[in-house]
Amino acid sequence: MKTAIVILNWNGQKLLEQFLPSIVNFSINEAEIYVADNASTDISISFIKANFPSVKIIKNAVNGGYAKGYNDALQNIEADIYCLINSDVEVTKNWLSPILDVFKSDEKTAIIQPKILDYKNKSKFEYAGAGGGFIDLYGYPYCRGRVFNHLETDENQFNDISEIFWASGACLFIRSTIYHKIGGFDEDYFAHQEEIDLCWRTQNIGYKVKYVGTSTIYHVGGATLQETNPHKTYLNFRNSLLNVVKNVPKKWFLFVVFSRLILDGIAGIKFIFELRPIHTWAILKAHFSFYANFNKFLKKRKSLQKKQDYNLHTSIVWQYFVLGRKEFKNLR
Repeated sequence: MKTAIVILNWNGQKLLEQFLPSIVNFSINEAEIYVADNASTDISISFIKANFPSVKIIKNAVNGGYAKGYNDALQNIEADIYCLINSDVEVTKNWLSPILDVFKSDEKTAIIQPKILDYKNKSKFEYAGAGGGFIDLYGYPYCRGRVFNHLETDENQFNDISEIFWASGACLFIRSTIYHKIGGFDEDYFAHQEEIDLCWRTQNIGYKVKYVGTSTIYHVGGATLQETNPHKTYLNFRNSLLNVVKNVPKKWFLFVVFSRLILDGIAGIKFIFELRPIHTWAILKAHFSFYANFNKFLKKRKSLQKKQDYNLHTSIVWQYFVLGRKEFKNLR
């Protein structure tokens, strides 16, 4: 099973210097390693050539963000399995074998995510993926080990192999045939939550997304856009709404869209009370962009078969903020 590890890079020479050694040391015997460079203006490429001659380089013509960056790069890579991994990730010994074993044992498994812990506090799950992703009725994502900003301590509670709804873009394995069959990432997202859309569409055509907790990586998180960056708020709110338009089953569509607009408005008010009005403005801009793209995404929706069994009975907002349920095991 030929595997290609592909690291998307944009002006990340310092991150590559810090994290590329672990990927090379623990992966080179089982996979080919690529850096897909998104038109960097730093010394990333010369650094790789000088220090990691075994790593192949693909030069993208423009910085098209996460979605276009991978779509462009993966046109030039032949492999059975793509591993899309961030440049701020440290991997561990024998991290690949458990994941590749699952692919070999179940041909219907198309996407896999490992356990993702926090590089800065290795006893904690990391925000972007943790122990595998899920989504509630209103399209809000959450994870085993991370609900909103509450991060659980890793006590081996998620050392299993489990079917999940979405895998983190920080480290996502996908069969190349499926990636190209569904058209890769939706480039209108630019960055953030495009992996949720990818996983949703993969399940729509009858394949599974899994989490393999016997493989562990450590992710810094926020290395490209910090959590406090209003542009990240903008992308997350806009792209989450676009996921709803593309993928929510027809019978729930109007209810979910209308409810989401109200809930986002409440989130904007909350930011004002927290003295973070710039994030309220980011939500407003996200809604303006959502309205501008609504018809375009309705057309995309018409070409998709809808998955009917995502978690229609859970409101993560209600459970977390009203009922105070902050750990995955307590969610209903």
